[in-house]
Amino acid sequence: MKQTTERLKAKYRYSTILLKELVKTDFKLRYQGSFLGYIWSLLKPLFMFGILYLVFGVVFNAGATIPHYPAYLLLGILLWNYFTEVTNNGVTAIVGKGELMRKLNFPKYVIVLAGSASALINLLINFAVLAIFLAIGGVDLHWSALLLPLTLLQLFIFSLGVAFLLSALYVRFRDIGYIWEILMQAAFYFTPILYPITLVMERSHDVAKLMMLNPAAQIIQDSRYLLVTHEAMTFENIFGSGWFRLIPVAVTILFAVMAAWYFRRQSPRFAEDI
Repeated sequence: MKQTTERLKAKYRYSTILLKELVKTDFKLRYQGSFLGYIWSLLKPLFMFGILYLVFGVVFNAGATIPHYPAYLLLGILLWNYFTEVTNNGVTAIVGKGELMRKLNFPKYVIVLAGSASALINLLINFAVLAIFLAIGGVDLHWSALLLPLTLLQLFIFSLGVAFLLSALYVRFRDIGYIWEILMQAAFYFTPILYPITLVMERSHDVAKLMMLNPAAQIIQDSRYLLVTHEAMTFENIFGSGWFRLIPVAVTILFAVMAAWYFRRQSPRFAEDI
């Protein structure tokens, strides 16, 4: 057992060191040269929250039936921003490191993984702001909040899987960048971030079910249920059975495995295709 552990450490030691350096570099360069620096990682989601809350929370009163709507909305924005950051960075991750890959021989998955890890650090920083919203809003935390890391783990795996697929496809098909940008714009409004899923259920229960098949929507709603309010509709509530909540989890795992397999299959040709 000890020998096996030592072999694994030796095998992945170089990848681990490279991953740490890439994450540090990405985080340092993120706001390099800006006056406020890392504070922008907090201000950006807050500005977005302020605009969306004013339009949908005040003007359209979309959160009238939702307890603690400000925290409810901010949590959805933070999780969606993480998914957006990981996948958008994933599109150009390999192409952007083309020069590095020609000079050094290293596992290519480290490049995509570094972008995901950097975005995760940014998300955890933003959770400090969310904690303030929870405190000001008088949200009573339940023991279920302890399960939040599981939904974040699912989000990390799903986002990483999408990033692997997009980065591999973009090497050969540069149109992927434009296509993904359009899809993300549509997905933002087709995901219950700004409005409660109950509004969709009132119009069409089938459409609500279709929306919740998206793992990102399921993760956001589950996180709201665990952290903000138990009145948030979850996958189980909408489909009427606890067994159905395994569907998005299975989709997440299956998609991540297939994406990783495709990435690994294409990676030997990355340097020559870029």
